[in-house]
Amino acid sequence: MNAREPLRIQRLAAAILWVAVACSPVRADDHDDHERARHAVQTGQIRPLSEVLDGLKKSHPGQVLEVELEQDDGQWLYEIKLLQADGRLIKLKVNARTAQVIRSRR
Repeated sequence: MNAREPLRIQRLAAAILWVAVACSPVRADDHDDHERARHAVQTGQIRPLSEVLDGLKKSHPGQVLEVELEQDDGQWLYEIKLLQADGRLIKLKVNARTAQVIRSRR
């Protein structure tokens, strides 16, 4: 092995990694979901997430771990997972238009 061999191996590994990342599939619905959510906020179908989370701070304090926006039977819902100070995980289903908690599960 000559002195340049480790450098060649590093360059080859970097090239393989770059090709793998560049060729990884991008889901078309990822962008569509983002645009649907933006449109729903702009047209008043749902409240902005920041507004909903601000309202939840009083009734359901905790660190936000995950948020999903979904449509169920035509109704927009925020599904929010919170980690509470006592270490418990709480899952909330929130009406995205009214910001009312529909269901709470620990």
